[in-house]
Amino acid sequence: MSTLKVGDRTIALDKDGFLLDLQDWSPEAAQALAAQEQISLTDEHWEILNVLREFYAQYQLSPATRPLIKYTALKLGADKGNSPHLNRLFNGTPAKLAAKLAGLPKPTNCI
Repeated sequence: MSTLKVGDRTIALDKDGFLLDLQDWSPEAAQALAAQEQISLTDEHWEILNVLREFYAQYQLSPATRPLIKYTALKLGADKGNSPHLNRLFNGTPAKLAAKLAGLPKPTNCI
């Protein structure tokens, strides 16, 4: 088990770097997780993270890539809900990496 330092808090992570307790998520935790992945979060990233958190709140699961693309297109439009856009933002692994940064569990079909 590893940990993430966020301000004066230490957050427990699983072996893949996902939060053990989803209640530990905060925008600051997302920034710290993104820094570990060498990503500087932009407004475009935050749009996707917010959509992902909304999806999780509605369905209680982290979407795989196809449902993520469809849901993003539904919420933000086809120009943002497509593979090239999401792959560019999340280093080619949008479902897995975006879920991690959004403080959600690892999608079940991700390696």
